[in-house]
Amino acid sequence: MKLIDGNQVSADLRAALAARVVKLKAEGGPTPGLAVVLVGEDPASQVYVRNKNKRAVEAGMNSFEHRLPAETDTKTLLALIDRLNEDRNVHGILVQLPLPKQIDAEAVLQRILPAKDVDGFHPVNVGNLCTGAPAMVPCTPLGCLILLKRELGDLTGLRAIVLGRSNIVGKPMAQLLLRESCTVTIAHSKTRDLASECRRADIVVAAVGKPLMVKGDWIKPGAVVIDVGINRVPGSEPGKTRLVGDVDFAEASQVAGAITPVPGGVGPMTIAVLLRNTLEACCRQNGLPFEEVL
Repeated sequence: MKLIDGNQVSADLRAALAARVVKLKAEGGPTPGLAVVLVGEDPASQVYVRNKNKRAVEAGMNSFEHRLPAETDTKTLLALIDRLNEDRNVHGILVQLPLPKQIDAEAVLQRILPAKDVDGFHPVNVGNLCTGAPAMVPCTPLGCLILLKRELGDLTGLRAIVLGRSNIVGKPMAQLLLRESCTVTIAHSKTRDLASECRRADIVVAAVGKPLMVKGDWIKPGAVVIDVGINRVPGSEPGKTRLVGDVDFAEASQVAGAITPVPGGVGPMTIAVLLRNTLEACCRQNGLPFEEVL
């Protein structure tokens, strides 16, 4: 069994992006700019936003952080999005989710220009991904695909199962695998005999949000397992918690050919791909070619 090191792959991607940004600036091009909007004071979101800003600066990009109070209304947030859409120094806009309940999250996400939608959530980008047109792709699924291609190379003809049908991970992940000429099954809570469906797959992507759901005997020997889940469960000491994925790592690692750990697998890839998307958005908006970094 091989452990797929998301920390290392993400570090490689960020280093390659930084080199590309240096080259872009040296050729007289613009500095890629990422604007991150945080509404409220959710501790986990604050940590995530801080990490995004830090990584953007490390990659030589401009980072614009906008923090709004928890009582912000939809109209105020939409006005900020409009200003960011018009700002030529901002090439990517990310609104940190979840938003407070009084805000119409759908209206906010749809207000971001598709060209600046580095999260890949705008309906235009969703539609383009489905039809094979150029699109900004959601960060976590694209991070998973990068890990898979680093491990397997050509994915043509492989059987893949995606556990979960969310708009953020499951559905775009399936589209990306189809684009790579995999035979794709999307499984969910209504799937009959889920374990048997998994056993047929060369690639298993688990994104259901249920801790340790996928057991070792669900895995085809030698399959590659990508665990997107991040779940907090009670730890070995009273009052302590630990992070686990949707896959029972102890069992699955005895069967799989390669597997991502939790933490240290998919998680680090999300921010790295966000920076990749920001660079792509910058190039596209300025009529410059964008070449894949990894």
